[in-house]
Amino acid sequence: MTLFSLIVALLIEQVRPLPVRQIVLDPLGRLSGVLVERFNDGQARNGRIAWLLLVVLATLGCALIYFLLWELHPLLAFAFNIGVLYLTMGFRQESHFFTDIHLALRMGELPRARSLLGEWRGGQYVEASSSEVARLAIEQALVGAHRNVFGVIFWFIVLPGPSGAVMYRLSRYLAEEWGRRRDVEFGAFGSFARRAFEVIDWLPARFTAASFSVVGDFEDAVFCWRTQSMLWPDRPAGVLIAAGAGALGVRLGMPVHESGEIVERPEMGVGDEADADFMQSTVGLVWRALVLCLLVLALLAIASWVGR
Repeated sequence: MTLFSLIVALLIEQVRPLPVRQIVLDPLGRLSGVLVERFNDGQARNGRIAWLLLVVLATLGCALIYFLLWELHPLLAFAFNIGVLYLTMGFRQESHFFTDIHLALRMGELPRARSLLGEWRGGQYVEASSSEVARLAIEQALVGAHRNVFGVIFWFIVLPGPSGAVMYRLSRYLAEEWGRRRDVEFGAFGSFARRAFEVIDWLPARFTAASFSVVGDFEDAVFCWRTQSMLWPDRPAGVLIAAGAGALGVRLGMPVHESGEIVERPEMGVGDEADADFMQSTVGLVWRALVLCLLVLALLAIASWVGR
């Protein structure tokens, strides 16, 4: 059921992409606002309580619903799996930015590519070269593919029913919504959300990086992973970017022009400068990694059936 649920959810998402802003992010934003209003006194302790109330209760509630539906009929549980995966997972949630940037660079429309990149990443890149734009887009795509697809798949497989997918999606949202805030009024309320997601994402990030390594240049991917990932400020993202860059044979990281400043960043990967061709290779790498994960899951399912 796990494998079929994933395949069906991915197919539905490809045919009919989810309007993630209206269906997922806006409701989560309202719920997050209520929790912040009621619990935030600037202290990490209340941030922990609010996080546990939302993430733990939602995860347990999802598992309970799944088991109740299973008792009624397995097909109901199967449909519930698909529905939750459709809400929590998907390539198409951010891929339109990557596709449009790729097309703009192919057409020589660098200002449009810069504008799209700024809309995607939330910065300004009016001085960025085409190589910088491609570099940043590839980095964003590697991390986004993990957090929108592979991380969700990992926890969907590990926890019962779709509860793992719910836990991962909610913890990621709260890490982005609360954990990144540094304003004085917000205080340390989001510190637990940030640390909790780092723990939850530690193993999935390495699972995804291993998948990139296997379907790409394995030797360079492992070398970059071992020697470069610790240089990146965001360690889970550093693992993904280093392994992905090595697998592609492209150089990522390095200084970029962002919001009127030169942002110093470590070099990740080996090989050539990033360009539109490497953006196309990134798409192939991600899809091959997904196929590998599904094949491994299929083999495990077959082995389980044979062993009965």
